[in-house]
Amino acid sequence: MAVPLRIVAVLGDITLEDVDVVVNAANSALAGGGGVDGAIHRAAGASELHAACARLGGCETGDAKLTPGFGLKARWIAHAVGPRWHGGGAGEAELLASCYRRALVLADGVGARSIAFPAISTGIYGFPKALAAEIAVATLRGAETDVELAKLVAFDESTLHLYERHLA
Repeated sequence: MAVPLRIVAVLGDITLEDVDVVVNAANSALAGGGGVDGAIHRAAGASELHAACARLGGCETGDAKLTPGFGLKARWIAHAVGPRWHGGGAGEAELLASCYRRALVLADGVGARSIAFPAISTGIYGFPKALAAEIAVATLRGAETDVELAKLVAFDESTLHLYERHLA
C-alpha cells in the first residue's frame, strides 16, 4: 500500500538535490537550453546527457522522458516539457499538470522514492508563477504514486513563498 506523498517546498539549486529523480524543465527537442535545463545539462555532464537526450527523439509538450542522472546526485532525470504561456486559453494548465503526473509515472517506473521539481514553464515560457505553483501543488496532492517525497525546488524567495502558501 502506497504511503501518502509528502510535498515540501525548498529554496535552492535543483542540481544539488539528493533525490532519486530530478525533473528538468526541458524543451521539446530535449537539446538543453537556458535556465534549469542548462544548469542540469552542465551539472550532469553536458556531452553524456546531450547524447542520451538525442537518442530519445524529442518529447511532446505535457510529457516527460527519462535519462540517467550521470553527474548528478539523482540517479535519474525526468525531462518534462512544459507549455509556453499563451494567455491560458490553449490548454496550458492541463499540459503543465500533465508534466507533473508524467514525471511521477516515470519515477514509479524506476522505483523512485523521492523526486525534485523545478517551477516548470515559469521562466522563458512565461507561465504565471502563482498559477504554476497552484497547479504543481494541486497535481501532486491528487497524484496516485509510490513516490514518498516530492520537493518543489524554488530558485527564488518569491516562488518559495508561492509554494508555501499553497501547501499551507
